[in-house]
Amino acid sequence: MNPADLSNLRDLALLPELPFWPPAPGWWIVAVAALAAMVILAIAAAVRRRRNAYRREALRLLDAVEPGGISTVLKRAALAAWPREEVAALTGADWLAFLDRTGRTTAFGNGDGRHIETLAFGGVVDADAADAARIAARAWVRGHRC
Repeated sequence: MNPADLSNLRDLALLPELPFWPPAPGWWIVAVAALAAMVILAIAAAVRRRRNAYRREALRLLDAVEPGGISTVLKRAALAAWPREEVAALTGADWLAFLDRTGRTTAFGNGDGRHIETLAFGGVVDADAADAARIAARAWVRGHRC
């Protein structure tokens, strides 16, 4: 037999094509796990949205309220997030310190938000200070941690 003789070659035996459906058991497991993950993420998003409804309402009120009502809106938001015993009696420097502590900021003790108490009791501050207080209040509502 001549090594260059190709007459004895036969076609390769190919496996039959695998059907697309039904998928292998591993794909079913992946599909169920992906579906479960989507359900868990959807539930977590719904819970988070419901838990932060008071923040959305406070931000809406901060846009609509007169400068004298900024502290009231912040107090309502704080009462929604913390126990009444911890928040309700806070006034003056203690209230501002609470806002600084929970917002991880110094905007209310030494910064732009320090005028919210003056505004709440009818005190007069310039328009820029009132706007700065509103901005500090919005930042607190968005960023405070319970």
